[in-house]
Amino acid sequence: MAGYLAEFEPAMRLALQQAAGDTAGPAAETSATPAADVPVGAIVLDSRGAVVGSGRNRREADGDPTAHAEIVALRGAARSLGGWRLAGCTLVVTLEPCTMCAGAVLAARLSRLVYGAVDARAGAAGSLWDVLHDRRLGQSVEVVGGVLAADCAALLQEFFRQRRRDTPHPDLPPLG
Repeated sequence: MAGYLAEFEPAMRLALQQAAGDTAGPAAETSATPAADVPVGAIVLDSRGAVVGSGRNRREADGDPTAHAEIVALRGAARSLGGWRLAGCTLVVTLEPCTMCAGAVLAARLSRLVYGAVDARAGAAGSLWDVLHDRRLGQSVEVVGGVLAADCAALLQEFFRQRRRDTPHPDLPPLG
C-alpha cells in the first residue's frame, strides 16, 4: 500500500501548495484576508493525471459557506471539462472531506478521492462517517487516505496554533 500511496504524493504536493496559497491563476487567493480561511487545498485530476481543477478554502474570503476547497476545485474541473459529470477523475485534498464535500464527490460521479489528514471531527470519508461507501447512495468511490498526512496535518496545526496566539482567550495569559 505504501507504494500505491506514493503515486499520489506529487498531486498532494500540488494540493498543499493550494492550501498554502502558493499558486497562480484563477484559483489563487485574491482576497485581502487569505489568512482567515483554514488552509485546505484540493485539485482534480482527469483520467490521464492532468490537473483540471484546483482550489483552496474560500469561505471567509468569499462569504460563501459552500466555498470549501473541494467544491471550488470541482467547480473548476466542471468548467474545464465542460460538464458536471467527472467520471474517471480523482479529487486530491489535504483534509478528509466533510459530509457536504463527500456528497459533492458522489454527485460529480468522481472515481477516486485521495486525502491527506484525517478529520476526526467532521470527516465523511471513513473516519467519522463513510458517505462514499454507503450503498444506499449509489456508486462507491475508491478512497485513498493518509497521503502525506503529516505534512497536511502540520499545515493545519500551524494555522490553528497561530490563530490561538493572535486571539488569546481573555482569561488566559498570552502564549510565550
